[in-house]
Amino acid sequence: MTATPPPGVAPGPAPWTYHQPWAAQQRKRVLLPILGLVVMAILILVIIGLAVIGTGPVPVLLATFFAMLPVLPVVGAFLWLDRWEPEPGRMLLTAFLWGAGVATVSSLIVSLVASVAWSAVVGPEASEVFGTVVTAPVVEEFFKGLLLVLLLFVKRREFDGVVDGIVYAGLIGIGFAFTENILYLGNAFAAGGLEGGLQLFILRCVVSPFAHPLFTSLTGLAVGVASRSSSTAAKILLPILGYLGAVLLHGLWNGSATFAGGPGFIAVYVAIMVPIFVIMIIVVGLQRRRERMTVGRHLPEFVNAGWVAPDEVPLLSTLAGRRGWRAAVKRQSGPVAAQALKAYQRAVTELAFLRDRMARGAVGADAGPWHDEVVSSLLAARQQVLQYPKAFVAAWNQPPPAGWQQPPAVLPPGAPGAQAMPQPPGQPGYYQPTQQSGPGYYQSPPAR
Repeated sequence: MTATPPPGVAPGPAPWTYHQPWAAQQRKRVLLPILGLVVMAILILVIIGLAVIGTGPVPVLLATFFAMLPVLPVVGAFLWLDRWEPEPGRMLLTAFLWGAGVATVSSLIVSLVASVAWSAVVGPEASEVFGTVVTAPVVEEFFKGLLLVLLLFVKRREFDGVVDGIVYAGLIGIGFAFTENILYLGNAFAAGGLEGGLQLFILRCVVSPFAHPLFTSLTGLAVGVASRSSSTAAKILLPILGYLGAVLLHGLWNGSATFAGGPGFIAVYVAIMVPIFVIMIIVVGLQRRRERMTVGRHLPEFVNAGWVAPDEVPLLSTLAGRRGWRAAVKRQSGPVAAQALKAYQRAVTELAFLRDRMARGAVGADAGPWHDEVVSSLLAARQQVLQYPKAFVAAWNQPPPAGWQQPPAVLPPGAPGAQAMPQPPGQPGYYQPTQQSGPGYYQSPPAR
């Protein structure tokens, strides 16, 4: 039975009839992502196997152990940045494995071919220097950044802005560094024993564990800015500029060690790498502030539409408020209730970010069905929380504020035409939630 729109309201897209939920689409496509992850993991094993053949099993075992030590803290640092709307675990794992497998193997193959070609032209010694300073940055940053560009155009739902770009880039970079460290440390342990291996470990894994993530983060920053733009030219030119910046920084890093030795390397590290690292931290901090403001700006709209209760706004506006709310629910209702609340909080953030993209015209023709999916997910997540009666009062150690009432199990619709809402490009109007239509219908603005 088809819902009938109220009088004077034009029906919009029919998401429940023509558009399958995103989760259902993902289940249908689960085989291909798993196959891709398996292939990337196999590539890592191939590289480790080649290292064993070249240096022996003991050096490679030592190298693998020491190469793993910086992985967890560096990955943890990047995940800490992405707390407003954490990226799907499968996508983060894909980014790490891409860097550790696809980007590393592809770079090795292309760099080997380029080395042979340059040796024939300029000789072996010049070819080695050229490969370190020019070929390696150009090739490695291309294959690392390739996944970011693919995500921008193929998985645009997973890309909400600068923070996402930097986080994905960081995971790709640390994956690449992990495999590369196994190769370099394996050779160091085989040639210089434990002392030689530890010296290189301190240089690569202690002094500069953020080097590769920092290089690729320049591409991620540019791709993140491009994802927020509605301009096709910006989506093409910005990633290229970011890639060139990553190549330049990578080449400068390699060149300082090749041409200037220890003093030059330290000078570049202190004068260039550290300031850029600090600038990236500032950029991420500003972007996280922008994300908080985006959520806060859209929460009144959600209250007006009946998707969020008014008393929840202070608890959803900050990470501290969300964290305290979850902790209180966990104490009173258990970890399962806290996880349900966490899913609800993330759904609120996802909807706020989507509406922000819609307002900027950075979403395509599927904005309507996409929006209805996210609203449906938010309401479904809220229903899960409502299974725990104390979940919406547990955040207060004292009795609830005066006038506060438990939100109903079925949220009421918002007042017709009460708030102007951002719409998909080409469908200007008001978004009016109604009981008859599920998430709502699109209504044209009143004539002036």
